[in-house]
Amino acid sequence: MFTAVLSQNAFFVSLSLFAAGAFGSLLLRKNDNAANWWGNLLAIAGAVSGLVSSSAVIFYNSSFSFTAASSLPLLSFSFNVDKLSAFFIFTISLIALIASIYGMGYAKHFYKKYNLGSLGFFYNAFIAGMLAVVSSSNAIFFLIVWEIMSLASYFLVIYENKEKENIKAGSLYFIMTHAGTAFIALAFLLLYSATGSFDFMVMKHNAGSIAPLTKNIIFILALIGFGTKAGIIPFHIWLPSAHPAAPSHVSALMSGVMIKTGIYMMIRIFMDIMPGTQPWWGALVLAVGAVSSLLGVLYALTEHDIKKLLAYHSIENIGIILLGLGSSLLFLSLGFKSLAMIGLVAALFHTFNHAIFKALLFLGAGSVISKTHTRNMEEYGGLIKRMPQTAVFFLVGSMAISALPPFNGFFSEWLTFQSLFSGIRSLDPSMQWMFILAAGSLAFTGGLAAACFVKAFGATFLGRPRSEEAEHAKETDIASRLGMSLLAILTLVVGFFAGKITGIFSDISGSLDVFRSVEVPFSSGVNVLRFNDGFASISMPFIFGILIASVAAVFAVVYFLAAGRKVRIARTWDCGTELDRRMEITATGFSRSIITIFSGILRPTKQIDVEYHDADMRYFPKSRTVKLEMKGIYNFYLYRPIRNSAMKFSGYFKMIQSGNVNSYIAYMFLILIILLLSLAI
Repeated sequence: MFTAVLSQNAFFVSLSLFAAGAFGSLLLRKNDNAANWWGNLLAIAGAVSGLVSSSAVIFYNSSFSFTAASSLPLLSFSFNVDKLSAFFIFTISLIALIASIYGMGYAKHFYKKYNLGSLGFFYNAFIAGMLAVVSSSNAIFFLIVWEIMSLASYFLVIYENKEKENIKAGSLYFIMTHAGTAFIALAFLLLYSATGSFDFMVMKHNAGSIAPLTKNIIFILALIGFGTKAGIIPFHIWLPSAHPAAPSHVSALMSGVMIKTGIYMMIRIFMDIMPGTQPWWGALVLAVGAVSSLLGVLYALTEHDIKKLLAYHSIENIGIILLGLGSSLLFLSLGFKSLAMIGLVAALFHTFNHAIFKALLFLGAGSVISKTHTRNMEEYGGLIKRMPQTAVFFLVGSMAISALPPFNGFFSEWLTFQSLFSGIRSLDPSMQWMFILAAGSLAFTGGLAAACFVKAFGATFLGRPRSEEAEHAKETDIASRLGMSLLAILTLVVGFFAGKITGIFSDISGSLDVFRSVEVPFSSGVNVLRFNDGFASISMPFIFGILIASVAAVFAVVYFLAAGRKVRIARTWDCGTELDRRMEITATGFSRSIITIFSGILRPTKQIDVEYHDADMRYFPKSRTVKLEMKGIYNFYLYRPIRNSAMKFSGYFKMIQSGNVNSYIAYMFLILIILLLSLAI
């Protein structure tokens, strides 16, 4: 009883603190320093309170619900926090806590350029909106807080409004997010029509009365609406522009947790409110996941804007999450509930892991950008000597997102593989091919992701500085380094305790009604990843022991071979010529061969500019510039035809706009007659 009261009170205290942080920052908008401290400190306090509330629900089964009814639907609001909601509240609060610590130092980058009071207002409102989204239990109230979250994030995207690219990115985000909201609203209206209520619990209770065709339409609408927010291909076009435009600690929140609100609602609708899934639901989600993961990493490889590269990797990792969710939906429709739980656990585990390492990478990128004043990796180089701690943190994040053990990304991707392999192992040949293709795409994605972060880390931190800004860069402030260090430590802690954490996710999945009677496939009592149906076990301490022993053995061998030898430091020999930064491989050059291999998908265009010392010396150019751009098959085959059709359609309607008031009155009179006739019929 005490923990239930604690979790509920802590949750509302959290929302109150974020509200105080938002409006207090606005009141202090004339004092940047005060607004920065107030906004971030209140956000830290609100995040801590959110962690307390969600932990009580997850570990002590202290679920709670709260409803304030009104005769006016827009004034009614309803919260319901179960274990699934609590997990997303915990993840949002954790990343918000660390991003706010980072933000106290990073926000100084905007002093005297932009108003920090406005930043604090929208920042706190954004976090509060996300918490309300994953805890709301009423469709009307959900759409209201969804809009708060979307509008707050829109204003954060255009916060640096002196940059025209940011305004353009914000406009695209605004259009796409509201197009997605339209699909979500239609899905809720169909649910209301079939169940007679906007309350999620009533919808769930009456879901059995929903006709199969209506369920299928709701599934498609929800997948498009929430998939747009999650950034699935081809509805992702806003994401690579919007995430880089926002301040970096906001980018960490948008990429690490905001896009996961779409994943949360997919799980809530497809597996809780109307769990009577059909096989093609899971197959479609699997296909979307495979395409998003593969194309996401391919487009990331083509980028030399460091934040755009990370944004495309968010699309990739949403695809990996959908591979787990899709396999779970497919198993559930076929009656394999134990295997379905494994797929859902994999999806939740990777949701959590991605939030950690993607936030770390965005914060690392933000530190680099704040010191070099550019997002172009071609102008970096040699930063490991000037920003050594940031380099270490970024390297940790790079290894985690590349799924290298012992970091956290390895274990959730391994679990996703096991979910897909279980489909190959357990299903008949008519279904096996889907899991074979999905597993192949995941393996391919992992290899390309590793290559991409070799490029990102190498071009940014290794070699020689390729610009004056990189030459004179310095380590970032202590608050920023503290935020990055906490996330870097978390990647290792989660990896080491992956077995126990998997057991927690198993408990969260098992709390859904559809899994109530299913034997839990994982145990949280031991630090081991183990399946009940015969899959191999992996002991985390054993893995770490092997790694430590291997590192120690390599160190001993190197020390033995090098003992007694004199060390001579000299310049790198290069056939007698002078080494300079022009001789380094660039980010574009690194990825050019991969772009060539996948040119049929990426559709690259190449522009070469050559400058000569003298018009008569054409064999000895002064400089040669190669610029690669990707058209994007989704733009070429989907959005361009839609745009052209819309413009053509608008042209027809333009003809009736004569500017004559009498004509407009005639139009209104004609429409009125049509409406009256329709009512009479």
